[in-house]
Amino acid sequence: MIRTAALDALPVREAVPALVSALDDHGTAVLCAPPGTGKTTLVPLVLAGLVGGGPRRRVVVAEPRRIAARAAARRMAWLLGEQVGGAVGFTVRGERVVGPDTVVEVVTTGVLLQRLQRDQELTGVDVVILDECHERHLDADTVAAFLLDVRETLRPELKLVAASATTDSAGWARVLGGAPVVEAAGVSYPVETVWAPPARPVRPPHGMRVDPAQLTHVASVVRRALAERDGDVLCFLPGVGEIARVAGQLGGVDAEVLQIHGRAPAAVQDAALSVADHRRVILSTAVAESSLTVPGVRVVVDSGLAREPRVDHARGLGALATVRASRAAGRQRAGRAGREAPGAVYRCWAEAEDGRLAAFPAPEIRIADLAQFALQAACWGDPDAAGLALLDPPPAGAMAAAREVLVAVGAVDPTGRVTARGRRMARLGLHPRLARALLDGSAALGARRAAEMVALISEEPPREYGDDLAGAWRQARAGGDGYAARWRAEARRLERAVSPAGRTAETGAGAAAGAAPRTPLGCGTAAGGHPPDPRSSNAGGAEEAAPPAFEERGPGRSPSGGGAPDDLAAGLVAALAFPERVAKARGEGAFLMANGTAAQLGDGSRLRSAPWLAVAVADRPPHSASARVRLAAVLDEDTARVAAGHLLTDGEEVHWEDGDLVARAVERLGAIELAVRPLRTPDPALVRAALLDGLRSEGLGLLRWSPDALTLRSRLGFLHRTLGGAWPDVADDQALLERADDWLEPELSRARRRADLGRIDAGQALNRLLPWATGEAVRLDELAPERLEVPSGSRIRVDYSAEHGQPVLAVKLQELFGLAETPRVAGVPVLVHLLSPAGRPAAVTADLASFWQGGYRAVRAELRGRYPKHPWPEDPATAEPTRHTNARLRR
Repeated sequence: MIRTAALDALPVREAVPALVSALDDHGTAVLCAPPGTGKTTLVPLVLAGLVGGGPRRRVVVAEPRRIAARAAARRMAWLLGEQVGGAVGFTVRGERVVGPDTVVEVVTTGVLLQRLQRDQELTGVDVVILDECHERHLDADTVAAFLLDVRETLRPELKLVAASATTDSAGWARVLGGAPVVEAAGVSYPVETVWAPPARPVRPPHGMRVDPAQLTHVASVVRRALAERDGDVLCFLPGVGEIARVAGQLGGVDAEVLQIHGRAPAAVQDAALSVADHRRVILSTAVAESSLTVPGVRVVVDSGLAREPRVDHARGLGALATVRASRAAGRQRAGRAGREAPGAVYRCWAEAEDGRLAAFPAPEIRIADLAQFALQAACWGDPDAAGLALLDPPPAGAMAAAREVLVAVGAVDPTGRVTARGRRMARLGLHPRLARALLDGSAALGARRAAEMVALISEEPPREYGDDLAGAWRQARAGGDGYAARWRAEARRLERAVSPAGRTAETGAGAAAGAAPRTPLGCGTAAGGHPPDPRSSNAGGAEEAAPPAFEERGPGRSPSGGGAPDDLAAGLVAALAFPERVAKARGEGAFLMANGTAAQLGDGSRLRSAPWLAVAVADRPPHSASARVRLAAVLDEDTARVAAGHLLTDGEEVHWEDGDLVARAVERLGAIELAVRPLRTPDPALVRAALLDGLRSEGLGLLRWSPDALTLRSRLGFLHRTLGGAWPDVADDQALLERADDWLEPELSRARRRADLGRIDAGQALNRLLPWATGEAVRLDELAPERLEVPSGSRIRVDYSAEHGQPVLAVKLQELFGLAETPRVAGVPVLVHLLSPAGRPAAVTADLASFWQGGYRAVRAELRGRYPKHPWPEDPATAEPTRHTNARLRR
């Protein structure tokens, strides 16, 4: 029996007519409804015609998480007075509860994405609701883009609804082609905000780490909420580890402590979502933010933290990072307290900090690894995703990195077109790296062992399993905990997916669900793309393209074959998934990965003595040069060569190292040196480039600079600063090295080592840069003479070495008697350093006439008594210049 009273009490009911009208007129709509209004449960039932008397339609509701999909389906079935699997069913990975009469099916966005790839028309589906689209998960954004493509090209009658409580309604309306925005008024109960910052500052989160003091504070706030308020307490924490630590600090509280997260067993999730006759504390990740009503909750304790994906594209190290939750997430979390009655939210930060939080969560498409998205786009026929209607375009750098991964695993060809192998990978529901490991690992080890290992890597095992992948594998096989149960289920799914019988069953299941095999949109001739590859219908035939390593050696010939021990089998699968992370030992638990990143094992790891590792999970703490190995397996060099064959290179390396030229033949696996031998006759071009690197790193002082060469460089530098034009820039080493062909040849090409550079006469080489072609070179001595003749007849060297100053003429004062004008070079007055008879500085001037009239008197008064044998006339302007003493003059 339909629970009419419960349906009538849902506030979203008032907005349903406007939503139906918007869909009838436009075909798309954005529904904004606060938490607790019934948008997830009533709206699908109305649009399906199960309540309200409308026409019968088949509705698919896409939820971001499995727990939400299962809960939403059960809630709708309860409202109809039925069991799940009747008019309302659900499908999540590993679990499908639908029947022949199902018209509302709740699925995860990942399941819907797979269904779209198999059946782009979504045969039999009339309406798709994208729920909780504010979370901006990559699968949800991708599904929305694909559905819009389907509407535009194949099924304009397909209706789309983007629904959320706190979404960017204007942005989604724009993406949905100017869709109407329908808003539902909420009648949620008031929620009081209690600001509960820590008494003392805590360290901000970085990487996956959360300050233990912060978690202790959250536990204390939970205890405070239990003492001050009635009802159950829902506490939001960023991850499973933090939930476990806070749970450990809540021992002795007068309430049952439950833990909800994506890895929690279904029975635990169901218990948290059921009415209880006792008080509870529910510790949850973000899974409880949306689409769920947790009965009995009157208080929310919000840690203010969330987890977001991050990836270092240059190194291929991806991980989750702990961040401050957005204001939108805060509103969603607070709304959980006001679903059934007035409530309160305890926020574990200061009110002043709230305004500085991000308005919305960062879209995954901006920050996540895009390899899986890129493969989906390639299967859809749009490898660059340029034609997809996305709220945010994918970053070009992330897409380029994703393309490199897909080419390396054989999922796409160099042009970006999906291969038959790539289509099969996409159907596995795994990251392309893991799909490659499953396919090629199955050929080497058998489907069961490869599937078990990939299942282990795809969902990182608990930390207590340790960092040894093979050891974790053995623990999971023998374990009776919740992780082991999930692992076994996923391993069975993957084994079926790669076995011939399993692939047949998969095709049949897809057809039974109204998901017939299809040609990817844009890949068929009807869509204007390439004809489909005839091999695409073969899910695992021998004609599928394998990655380069297996083309050459074949996984069956790997030393880690089907009968390999667990350690090497684990190493092979991990290396197939992450070939850039195969690592060679450096000693003391230190390794170098093929991607060039240093890696470090923990002090107690049994893997520290391994000569090679396949690193399955690693992260790099902030400000650390080394990655931290979280999960790895023992490897040998032969297996590393097979798994990472595309990274093998063998060639000449000539470079400048430790002050001289080093030439050697090197075989490398990425950044790892496998074999090295001296190179007796290196490529002259490589030698020349390496010598130039040496000159850049150590400077032109490696050449032979005589005093005349240094003077010539200074003179040319002066003319370049003063006259420019044809006179070259020789003051800057970099500028000179850029013109190495013009002045260092042929000597540079004949050089073979550092000593040869020291034999190159820099002055002779610099002469090649003089402007001979214009004839200006012959004026060098005229424009910048090496020496100037002074009135005494002496020829004094001019110093041009001042980088930005005037040329300097240092001369004894008596030798300039009678000189009224300051000497000039290239029109620039020299800076005259007037010296005493002993050659010591007495005065500096750029205006001799003024000096004779003023400054000379002071110098004369100071030095005449000290140097009485030298002339000190009262009128130097008319005196005879001399470099001799008075006695010599009288002779």
